[in-house]
Amino acid sequence: MNLIFDIGNTSTKVAVFDGRKKVIALRTKIFTCDKLEKMLGKYQLDRAIVSTVRNIPDFIIDLATHGIPHVHLLSFKSNLPFKNEYETPETLGPDRIAAVAGACLTFPGKKVLIIDAGSAVTYDFLYGKTYKGGNISPGLSMRFRALHKFTGKLPLISTTEKYSSPGKNTFEAISAGVINGLIYEINEYIRTFLKKHADIKVILTGGDGGYLKDRLSYKVTYMPDIVIDGLNYILEYNAK
Repeated sequence: MNLIFDIGNTSTKVAVFDGRKKVIALRTKIFTCDKLEKMLGKYQLDRAIVSTVRNIPDFIIDLATHGIPHVHLLSFKSNLPFKNEYETPETLGPDRIAAVAGACLTFPGKKVLIIDAGSAVTYDFLYGKTYKGGNISPGLSMRFRALHKFTGKLPLISTTEKYSSPGKNTFEAISAGVINGLIYEINEYIRTFLKKHADIKVILTGGDGGYLKDRLSYKVTYMPDIVIDGLNYILEYNAK
């Protein structure tokens, strides 16, 4: 069985796969060694992969390197199931690498735009089996924090289900400006790609993906687990 660690900026996802079948997946902001051992103790783990955008907690290293024969730390040096045309591959985040691998697995040979709406919003373009590059933009929470931090009086708020636009008060003005601004941005990215590639598939993922998916003007495939699916695919690919 395969153990998957996806360590993001705000949360960590752990999953266990039996081949390509997902057995269990859990996302949390706080992990402890006891919690992980309780979760994983009943599985016979043969391989593990770790993807991280920050430092790896020591207890994860200890857990992954004790009793698991093969442990892979994802990096730009990993063998990947696609050609990478990024000019600075060493700066390409492992979460983006994994999402592209997941797109390769889900839509083999297709053109795919992967939109990952997390702490940052990334737009990555897969053309068949070639990664062509992508863009990075601030995510929802980062935009809210920036308005609060870099102004004298604007309050710090977060996403909300209801607001009017134009806003009738400062709370609504910030909500409408930030949320609608990101929705307009994503819609325009999709429109632009569809104009150039009418047959393109669009995947939406990330922590804010569930909030945004029904607010977009275009049909997207919502895949909250595409990163861990891609990590498992990379792990299997490197084990060949």
